[in-house]
This record gives sequence, structure tokens and C-alpha cells, in this order.
Amino acid sequence: MKTINSLALILFLAITLGACSSKMTFQNSSVVPAATGDVKVKKDKNDNYQITVSVANLAEPQKLSPSRDVYIVWMDADRGLTKKLGQIKVDSGMFSKALTGGLTATESEKPNRVFITAENDADTMRPSSEVVLTTGR
Repeated sequence: MKTINSLALILFLAITLGACSSKMTFQNSSVVPAATGDVKVKKDKNDNYQITVSVANLAEPQKLSPSRDVYIVWMDADRGLTKKLGQIKVDSGMFSKALTGGLTATESEKPNRVFITAENDADTMRPSSEVVLTTGR
């Protein structure tokens, strides 16, 4: 009987924890073909969504053609809204050759799609058509 109860508890926890978080993977990019990454979405105790974006092999925006100044992370949510999550900086230097970056944001709505654009201005309030990475269409 204890074995059945233990198995039921483990199954319940696996289903519950799996329902609270999800992972989306960025699709291959024609703008920066080597870039990879993912987005983890987790619901917190306040019913908000913690969105964690991780990227690797993302070229510095100044090396794009045409050159850009920054990468901005956006999300599409229910009701057709596009929200700016923030700027993502690429770590590159003497000790970092992986060109990695990350961003964590908290939103009240769950993202349906997360995407990164290359922009000329960090203060932009609308995404450009220069989509570098996306989790979907």
C-alpha cells in the first residue's frame, strides 16, 4: 500500500511541476545561423510568469549586416499584444568566446511566442522586422 501511495505522490508531483513550467526552443535563424537558445516560463506564487531567456553563439549586433546597436527581447501574449521584455547583451571578451546572453523578466501574461530583434535604439517600443531568433511564427 505504501508503494502505491508513494508512486501516486511522485506522479502527482511530476504532473503538477510540469504544468507550472514550460520550455520553448528558438528556431534556427537565417540572420545569425549559429545562434541557439531557449526560453523557460515558470508561474510564480503570485500567478505571474517568470520568463528566462538564454542564448549562445549570438553575434554582437554591431557585426550584423546592416550593423545594429542592440538586441531586444519581445513576447506575443494572448489578446494579440506584443510586449517588450528588455535588452539582451551578448557577453564576449577575452574569456568568453561563446557569445552568450540572458534575460529574466516577469509578466502577468503567459507568452505564446518569444522573439529577439536587432534594433538601432534600445528605447524602441515596437519591434523591427529584423527578427534574429523566434520560438515560433
